[in-house]
Amino acid sequence: MTHSSTLYRASILHFSQTTHNFGDHGDQGDYFADGALIVQNARIVAVGHFSELAPDYATSVLVDYRNRLIIPGLIDSHLHYPQTEMIAKYGEQLLTWLENFTFPTEQKFESYTYCELMAKHFVTQLINNGTTTAFAYSSVHKHAADALFIEASKHNMAMISGKVCMDRHCPDALKDTPASAQRDSEDLINKWHGKGRNLYALTPRFAPTSSHEQLSLLGELAQQYPDVFIQTHLSENQSEIDWVKSLFPKQKSYLDVYDHYNMVRPRALFGHCLHLEQQDWQRLAEAKATAVFCPTSNLFLGSGLFNLKEAQANDVSIALATDVGGGTSFNMLRTYGEAYKIGQLQNNPLSALEGLYLMTQGPALAYSMADEIGNLNPGTFADFVVLDPHFNQLAELRMANFESGEDILFALSFIGDERAVEATYIAGKQCKV
Repeated sequence: MTHSSTLYRASILHFSQTTHNFGDHGDQGDYFADGALIVQNARIVAVGHFSELAPDYATSVLVDYRNRLIIPGLIDSHLHYPQTEMIAKYGEQLLTWLENFTFPTEQKFESYTYCELMAKHFVTQLINNGTTTAFAYSSVHKHAADALFIEASKHNMAMISGKVCMDRHCPDALKDTPASAQRDSEDLINKWHGKGRNLYALTPRFAPTSSHEQLSLLGELAQQYPDVFIQTHLSENQSEIDWVKSLFPKQKSYLDVYDHYNMVRPRALFGHCLHLEQQDWQRLAEAKATAVFCPTSNLFLGSGLFNLKEAQANDVSIALATDVGGGTSFNMLRTYGEAYKIGQLQNNPLSALEGLYLMTQGPALAYSMADEIGNLNPGTFADFVVLDPHFNQLAELRMANFESGEDILFALSFIGDERAVEATYIAGKQCKV
């Protein structure tokens, strides 16, 4: 074997299967207590037991992470990069949160220098918490998306983002128009989609802030560029839902508004989905769209509890997300911990393995990206996280008799934070020391 490959020795946990939903396969992920991960030229070459792989890679550079756990790089499927600085602002529910905190903050992004600064802070927070792929809302300003893609590209990071589109029910300083939203979005698609590891997402903030004309033109782009993502919000808050009904009286439901404008399809991500009707769950499944579960935000803004059981029963693709800054942490493991609590309240707790699936292999499959991210299979980008289960005294005590990789994950989801992330690798390069 060539000298240019690197062998990482550690405990390793990931999902190699290509099934649609967690639970569709018999085993519970691939766990190697003494594992080996072989990386060459930014991609994974092999993964398995150290005793089996080490002889074939005897000339590889050895990086010894024994007593550590390697998992795939985490995928955050919904968060707002302009809201990085306003995380943990006190109180409010969704609509007043937007008015009092979000819109004033996003007006600062009129300055490109400010966009650059916040993009750097944002990407740093992702990397420090082990997130290697993010679906990030930008602001209404076209150049804000440029700043984020440029910063992510410095790390060869998979970034999916888009200019927020909204032409009504927001401050005049944040309004675009139907025509400018379509033009700017298409310009950004041509500039960034598929360039390096960047991908574009058409991003109407949510139905109330886009006119019929704007939604219609964005829907045209969605049809014209079927491999581009769509990201927006759906049924987060009861007052929001009532508002949508008043604005779109001809549509059967909130989801039907987006459906009317050809935005319910594969690679469409709908944040929250807390108060859906049965027909909406069925439509999401039929369209192969994704419901994005944002537990810390749902609790912080008092929006409601995600109905995981209903989503699973209807075979809807589900992804976990932080939803910073309504969400209260960039840490995806802590986000799973809150999802577990929400499941407990509904007598349907998420296992740690299922939580890992919903932030790695599950969304990667739903987005048709499992050949590049979400697992440690040969051929995928070498995006992975090294977790230190003994990062402080309490963790050392808790892990004295840990039972499995799943047990490590579960414990770190409650007592861990970014200090438990010893290293984050993106495309084979260590980004956190």
